[in-house]
Amino acid sequence: MTPLHRELLQELQSFAQTTPTAQSLMERMAERLHAKMTRYNWVGFYLVDPADSNYLIVGPFAGSFTPNARIPLGTGLCGAAATSGQVIVVQDVSADPRYLEGSSLVKSEIVVPIFVNKKLAAELDIESYFADTFSKSEQEFVEACAGLVANHLAKE
Repeated sequence: MTPLHRELLQELQSFAQTTPTAQSLMERMAERLHAKMTRYNWVGFYLVDPADSNYLIVGPFAGSFTPNARIPLGTGLCGAAATSGQVIVVQDVSADPRYLEGSSLVKSEIVVPIFVNKKLAAELDIESYFADTFSKSEQEFVEACAGLVANHLAKE
């Protein structure tokens, strides 16, 4: 991880210890990652829809476009991450037929599933207007951020 990654992660860890809800942690995380990571053009969370667990609904986000508000589990990169339980990293979304367009400007995306008690609860989704944004170091950082949310959700 880079020094900026470590600094942001430390800031978010401190906030996670004092904030009462995972919702507020997700809001702060989306805002801070969007503001501080120049290549993170959209940062947000998708939550398993409490009314229908076959769908993800948009949660807290920060970014320059309105995301898809509701995604069926089998659709898009978010749906692929949800159904596989695996982190999805796509360095060029135009080359991946699973990509569900939120903005024509997006070039790369990472989706990290967030599990609570081995059950999918949410996802951290980050989109970039630059190809090849999500190196191994970036992936480790995003996974660490998602882990903070998972830990908070598990306590609620």
